[in-house]
Amino acid sequence: MTAARLGLINGTLGMLIFSASLPATRLAVLEFDPLFLTLARASLASACAGAWLAFARAPWPASGDMARLAVVALGVVVGFPLLTALALEEVTAVRGMVFIGLLPLATALFGVLRGGERPRRAYWLFSAFGALLVAGFAVATGGSEGTLRGDLLLLAAVLVCGIGYAEGAVLSRRLGGVQVISWALILSLPAMLPLAILFRPDSVTGVGAAGWLGLGYVSLFSMFIGFVFWYRGLAQGGIARVSQVQLLQPFCGMALAALLLGETLDWPVVVVAAGVTGCVAAARRFAR
Repeated sequence: MTAARLGLINGTLGMLIFSASLPATRLAVLEFDPLFLTLARASLASACAGAWLAFARAPWPASGDMARLAVVALGVVVGFPLLTALALEEVTAVRGMVFIGLLPLATALFGVLRGGERPRRAYWLFSAFGALLVAGFAVATGGSEGTLRGDLLLLAAVLVCGIGYAEGAVLSRRLGGVQVISWALILSLPAMLPLAILFRPDSVTGVGAAGWLGLGYVSLFSMFIGFVFWYRGLAQGGIARVSQVQLLQPFCGMALAALLLGETLDWPVVVVAAGVTGCVAAARRFAR
């Protein structure tokens, strides 16, 4: 099996795991403060990362990698979780997933700037068309519980996550995806764990099973397992090419939001998903 095909498979698995992140965050943020949720999920995921690094006897990253690991940590460990958690206090998970459709463009843009990739012009045309489909869907479904502040928070989350994805993908070519996210989590732990303790709730007796389930999912899967597959896929198949599978993530997430949260999912979603799928297939042909 070619590296490109393996990259696509791993990237798709990572995308499917990430698809449940916003619905799970929505469940958790109904029970926990967004700041505490961000701190707690990073701290819990760091325990998994530390265990893996110890088991694998992974070498310490080179000093030249620390700056890029810090960018990954700020983007995907701190920035994206916090901004989306704040946004999901004001918008539905379905609306949030629409904005996640802009991630491929953000990831590819920063991949060009930082990763040295140069996709052909047709790639950008198909990517832009896919993003326009997502944006049009957001406008057409403006009745979904949204606020300007919530939408701006989601846009900011997409930008910082795109930076983190691109930097992590560059590092993954040498370190491997597991080490990248693991070291990023470990790098953030000295700040995140004390702050998680400081901002912990006065009591958790009123937290229901759904809140704990959401916290557990975003800590283990969204913050660790998903990145193992995602960064491996980006490194194997190329940032621009594999990042296009993220165009499908909003619609996978919408289906989960409808199933888990009872949010509205109607036929326009299916129509737009079909168009976005076509953009993914077309853009892949021109990624390199």
